[in-house]
Amino acid sequence: MWPPYTSPERHDTQDPLVIVEAEGAWLVDADDRRYLDGISSWWTCTLGHRHPRLLAAAAAQLGRLDHVSAGAAIHPEVAQLAAELCAVAPGGLERVHFSDDGSTAVEVAVKIAFQYWQQQGRPARQRFLALSSAYHGDTLGAVSLAGAEPGGFFTVFAPLLFEVARAPTADGDGESAWDQVASAIEERLARGGDEIAGVVVEPLLQGAGGMRTYPAEVLRRIAAATRRADTLLIADEVFTGYGRTGAMWACELAGVTPDLLCTAKGFTAGMLPMAATLATARLYDGFRAGADGADRALMHGHSFSGHPLGAAVAREVLAIYRDEHIVDGVAPRTARIAAALAGIAAIPGVRRTRQLGIVGAVDLGDGGYGGATGPRFTEAARRRGLYLRPLGDTAYVCPPLNIDLPDLDTLLDGFAGAIAETVRS
Repeated sequence: MWPPYTSPERHDTQDPLVIVEAEGAWLVDADDRRYLDGISSWWTCTLGHRHPRLLAAAAAQLGRLDHVSAGAAIHPEVAQLAAELCAVAPGGLERVHFSDDGSTAVEVAVKIAFQYWQQQGRPARQRFLALSSAYHGDTLGAVSLAGAEPGGFFTVFAPLLFEVARAPTADGDGESAWDQVASAIEERLARGGDEIAGVVVEPLLQGAGGMRTYPAEVLRRIAAATRRADTLLIADEVFTGYGRTGAMWACELAGVTPDLLCTAKGFTAGMLPMAATLATARLYDGFRAGADGADRALMHGHSFSGHPLGAAVAREVLAIYRDEHIVDGVAPRTARIAAALAGIAAIPGVRRTRQLGIVGAVDLGDGGYGGATGPRFTEAARRRGLYLRPLGDTAYVCPPLNIDLPDLDTLLDGFAGAIAETVRS
């Protein structure tokens, strides 16, 4: 194996966590030890593991159709999924392009935005504007949006990336700290919006960049600025979507509808790799033939676009959300996480806590993603039967949205204990 984000030395020497079974919020390793999955397996398993309805949906679909390419064919599940996804999306998003993961969903959004403007007689719109501390995936277009700041995720790839305009870094989570960010974006679009193809944001919660939160008013200001400049707002809801923030989409908390919305992870509740990029009718119509009659097909596609198994599971995820009132259940879990964070904030050595919906985060040092406390915290959590993977000096919980309340209490007690041990060591 060549595992992700793991050095060869660490891979060669670290005792691996070998998971052989999973159910609900629990993982079981090869030695029959149980661990609570406190990060939903990299934020994907919003309904826990092996939800019986998802298993049944996948099996039923496999009994009918395993795969057919999307280039010249369609199948019922993906057509129905597109309609059902648009029905729960922010109003105005009416078209869906299916892909395989969050990085690709963002790549597709960037391609749509760029190609749209080239076809609308506004070829100068070639640049994108993004937030600092951003993360949008690991493909080169997504990496370009995140940037290659010194000491960051992607510094080594700097020569390969396209140039992106970037807002300044906010010093904190409150509205005053983020006012400079909103003001900088407003000013940049006012003086040079004609060269900006789109503004890309993780709405209200920046995940891999350190679980940084920002106020809804800031997102509203950014959205209004894109409207004034007649450019596009691209919402990367790969992490924030599907109820994690307390609404189906984080954009809804700000009353904002983007021009493009990217979703993955919870889209199939972690069962299969699949993603989607949603667009407005304006963008879709911008790909119709021009006066010259020339074809304007979206120049993106791959072998597994709209995969039947993924589509069947994604439809069943939406059905479970409806039938089991998954988003409504976030509020009581949010309250328990807030109470736990209040106690954790009083632990000597804890720097800062924050929360949005079912995500709670704690800074254990000032080193950010490159901080050194992560491995110590991971081992402290593992000894307590928790599967947690911090972001450098930032420890966080992000459990399944339907985690049983007693399991959530166990997770939060262990989380607090692992933090106390880590800051003491």
